[in-house]
Amino acid sequence: MESAHFFAMIHRMRYIRRWSLMRNTETENIEEHSLQVAVIAHALAEIRRLPGFEERPAVDNADVLLLAIYHDASEILTGDLPTPVKYFNPRIREAYQAVESVAIQRLLNMLPEPLRPAWSAAMSPDLSDPGLREAALLVKAADKLTAYIKCIEEKKAGNTEFLQAEAATQALVEQLAAELPEVRYFVDHFLPSYWLSLDELQSDGSNHQPLPQEPT
Repeated sequence: MESAHFFAMIHRMRYIRRWSLMRNTETENIEEHSLQVAVIAHALAEIRRLPGFEERPAVDNADVLLLAIYHDASEILTGDLPTPVKYFNPRIREAYQAVESVAIQRLLNMLPEPLRPAWSAAMSPDLSDPGLREAALLVKAADKLTAYIKCIEEKKAGNTEFLQAEAATQALVEQLAAELPEVRYFVDHFLPSYWLSLDELQSDGSNHQPLPQEPT
């Protein structure tokens, strides 16, 4: 029986570093990043179901999670192209999109043919479908939120390398928050906590002592 290499290749997401042009206090790979995007995208999808969000278009959680998990899978083959390079001009952006498409198809070809449609829908979704388009929109927003959270973490660690990136991503997040009520809700209710220390996160505002970090 011929081996199918798809999942072994997906396993290699952990070897692709993000923010590669910048000095990091803690490195981040696209496997970690994809989980963070999935967590936040799922949160945005659930926020959309809250009272007061009834006029927002319906979105399927399974679509959101699958798109988030695989949204950077092409980088297994292309690497993570730094944002200043990727968006330097429209021609570079278009060329990179073409390279991404080739990489996705190459990965899909590593699956047995009967399984390809399922992963094609996750890695190259049909954005003419309103539901998938909304799911992709939430994943894109979550992607920007995780980039901003990374900048927060680096700034908390005293890394001035990320100061400009923080300002730029904060502006993008604020723009998204103005356009998407779900993002506004997440920014207002959850984002401030990312600035807190472990002891502050474990405190509920009472006199309770935080749980010990290791047994004593």
